[in-house]
Amino acid sequence: MGYIKFDKAKVVNLEFSLDREIIRTNRSGSYSSTTIVGCNTRKYHGLLVCPVNELNGERYVLLSSLDTTVVYNGQSFNTGIRKYSGDYYSPKGHKYIEDYDILDIPGMTFRVGNVWLKQERLLVHYEEQLIIRYTVLDTDEEIKLQFRPFLAFRNIHQLTHANMWANTKVFPISNGIKIRLYDNFPWLNLQLSAPAEFVPVPDWYYGVEYYEEQKRGYDYSEDLFVPGFFEVTARKGDVIMISASTHEEKAGGLKAKFTRMVKSKTPRDGFQNCLENAAHQFIEKRGDNTNIVAGYPWFGSWGRDTFIALPGIAMARSREDLFGSVLDTQVRRMKGGLFPNMGDESPAYNSVDAPLWFFYAVQKYGIEDEEKWKRYGNAMKQVLSAYRSGTSFGIHMRDNGLIYADAPGKALTWMDAVVHGEPVTPRNGYAVEINALWYNAVCYALECADKAGDKAFIKAWKSIPLLINKSFIDLFWDEEHGFLVDYINDISGRSLQVRPNMVIAVSLPYTMLNGEMMKQVVDIANRVLVTPRGLRSLSPAEEGYKGVCRGTQEERDRAYHQGTVWPWLIGPFCEGWLRVYGTGGAAYVRKLIMGFEETMTEAGISTISEIFDGDPPHSPRGAISQAWSVGEVLRILDLLNTKYKEN
Repeated sequence: MGYIKFDKAKVVNLEFSLDREIIRTNRSGSYSSTTIVGCNTRKYHGLLVCPVNELNGERYVLLSSLDTTVVYNGQSFNTGIRKYSGDYYSPKGHKYIEDYDILDIPGMTFRVGNVWLKQERLLVHYEEQLIIRYTVLDTDEEIKLQFRPFLAFRNIHQLTHANMWANTKVFPISNGIKIRLYDNFPWLNLQLSAPAEFVPVPDWYYGVEYYEEQKRGYDYSEDLFVPGFFEVTARKGDVIMISASTHEEKAGGLKAKFTRMVKSKTPRDGFQNCLENAAHQFIEKRGDNTNIVAGYPWFGSWGRDTFIALPGIAMARSREDLFGSVLDTQVRRMKGGLFPNMGDESPAYNSVDAPLWFFYAVQKYGIEDEEKWKRYGNAMKQVLSAYRSGTSFGIHMRDNGLIYADAPGKALTWMDAVVHGEPVTPRNGYAVEINALWYNAVCYALECADKAGDKAFIKAWKSIPLLINKSFIDLFWDEEHGFLVDYINDISGRSLQVRPNMVIAVSLPYTMLNGEMMKQVVDIANRVLVTPRGLRSLSPAEEGYKGVCRGTQEERDRAYHQGTVWPWLIGPFCEGWLRVYGTGGAAYVRKLIMGFEETMTEAGISTISEIFDGDPPHSPRGAISQAWSVGEVLRILDLLNTKYKEN
């Protein structure tokens, strides 16, 4: 029995089970995702979702789902489930599920009369291949199993419909068939571990609905193509493997391959192992590039998210090789002193903080500072020089040493939601976390340069930290309220809204704040921003606070940074709290971090969501698995385990 297990009473309750999803990745761009009962509720769901190089490397749903029918005692029992118009579900195979267990891999046990059948799914690392193992645990007579594949062959962000252009012809291969609905797509090879009869019954299934898309205000209905079904005879103890892959497999080796892959998995037998397993899922190697995917199922690689998540995902798991590979990949993408905010093929360089978080990530990299300067010194210099002299989006250092950024209609900080061309949370000008990161970056670069003997750099920059320090305190510290101003610009002046960005200034290795200032910042954050799921993006007492993030795209964007809870912010807060309160504050930090254990069975199973509502009960929202959410909780957990061990 696994650490995470759902019994029949929970699984058959669709209100419960359809809100719980699983995501597995192959570490090179492909993933498999659905709900715990196998009913797809998002257009992003699919059993085999792969990048297609011929189509700009974007991800495409090839195999949407697979129905398994048990033919027993003269009757057929379909264990699949799909939603149609009017909240109509057909088939209703979830009623046959006895339990759902996830230890090494997801597994479901079905009971149909006297037939007990176990299904386990595995996505093969670095291959576009899903293998499903079926084990007949018990039956009092011979049965037949029918496997019916539902095909989509479409982009994850789109939906498909029945059409005359689809090539529905199938071709026989070893123990199976191959099919390709459209040109430029790879072949989908469907094979069994033993000879099976394929019965061609080509048909479109119309009006399959995805209720999560409906709730989010998107198109939510599509048609899926079924070429026919496989049929095999089985008895008690039989094990049948099904492979869905973009390459033809040696069918006789499926069982051994499945067993070998399971042995390599990190068992999800506890909170930390669940987090480490989740961290694996964000790593993506394509060619010479190693990326951290920001979140699943719809995010790609984001610069800011990468640098924030990387220390937890790599170093908390003692993966210095991964750390270096990700940094090297990002450095190759630099342009004008900026790192890409998002996008791989046509990246956007509209982030003022991503280049500054790069310095933070390098700080956390576990190699000597001299070596860091040798490997990344040129990149550091490019960023600092660009910011000092001025770069895109009005990003520049002013005479007071602080960074000012202002681009009309653009949201350049991490609070980047835009509606109708206007930022929801306009923070143009001097932003508190940007200048805290700027100070940290300059100071750390000087530290590395000193150890490496780079006298020219030291001469050019040694006077800047003192200037930044004085200007930062003069502009940002509000003595009356006892906290840091969120941002300041030339037109609207100072924003006194209580937001979590000031906490970052307390947590960074180099800070301008004295002990009393740091204490006041973390104390007010603790009073009004901290929740069991992270920090609110705005105090509930502020005008414009929105405690629930749901509805249409516009409604969600307007709430995204206006009170919504972000788990990644628990990292800076906890580090700041420990800096202020030391060992005496460790128990509280441990309580906060261990509180995330409850999320292991919410939304994305054994991982942490992107966001949560600001209002209790702090329901999970957004992407079901987010890299910086997992990374920051892992990082603080590692900090507690190494420096603040319990007595």
